[in-house]
Amino acid sequence: MSGQFEATVEIDRPVAEVFAYLADGRNDPQFSPRVQEITRTPDGPTGVGTVFRSTVKDAGMKTGREFRITGFEPQGLVRWTEQSKNLVTAEGGYDFEALPDDRTRVRIFNTLEGHGLGKLLVGLALSAARKDAPDFGRRIKAAVEAS
Repeated sequence: MSGQFEATVEIDRPVAEVFAYLADGRNDPQFSPRVQEITRTPDGPTGVGTVFRSTVKDAGMKTGREFRITGFEPQGLVRWTEQSKNLVTAEGGYDFEALPDDRTRVRIFNTLEGHGLGKLLVGLALSAARKDAPDFGRRIKAAVEAS
């Protein structure tokens, strides 16, 4: 079983600024309280093939996550696929749209997929993610605007 959640948020910053901030996954702990730590390989700018490894805490349990950037168009989009072998994995991305007055619309989305026992858990994970999606978008807006 799999399913998607998404949020759209308008940020009071130019698209180049918003893109640069969100393309650097090392900023994720600033708006995602589940991300405990994160690193990027290789060093240097993010692009297709960049890998972000993180430790996240969900439902009181810490797990390791590894995401590979699979799509990257400056000021247009970022796509990722989870490489880790967790019970529930994600793939998703950001879509960026420049708006008048140096504002940016960002669509954030993830598709969650259950593996093995994770097929029983993915519904709960999706429900929680969908419930949090509007707040997640607001946290991204606040973090980008504060940077």
